[in-house]
Amino acid sequence: MKARVSWAGERTFVGESGTGHTVTLGTTERDGRRIAPSAMELVLIGTGGCTAWDVVNILEKGREDVSDCAVELDADRADTEPSVFTRIHMHFVVTGRGLDHDKVKRAIELSADKYCSASAMLAKTAEITHDFEVVEGQWIKPNT
Repeated sequence: MKARVSWAGERTFVGESGTGHTVTLGTTERDGRRIAPSAMELVLIGTGGCTAWDVVNILEKGREDVSDCAVELDADRADTEPSVFTRIHMHFVVTGRGLDHDKVKRAIELSADKYCSASAMLAKTAEITHDFEVVEGQWIKPNT
């Protein structure tokens, strides 16, 4: 895996993945608002994406009719440098038709304990907890 990060001025950077995707990151503010997520926000978002991917994949392989999976993350960081994550709570909202509660629970546990490499790395410094809710129904993706 490869990536490149280039300075774009002020405290803003552009990251490019080895597959050619770009993301802006940094701490530059305009009109009292950051113009991009910080690197640590991207780490948290990436962890959510990693575990959500696992959960959907596991449920689909188990023939569950899952239509959406969202992960709401809440984290604390150390007060001293390097300000690593010390606590991360993940709240999963899994939507689908007739989802088996126990299978959803098991998919989340498998992601946390076995598959999510991002969570595994962050667990070296952070206590990671999770809970979930199952929503009955078919989530309709908005037109893009």
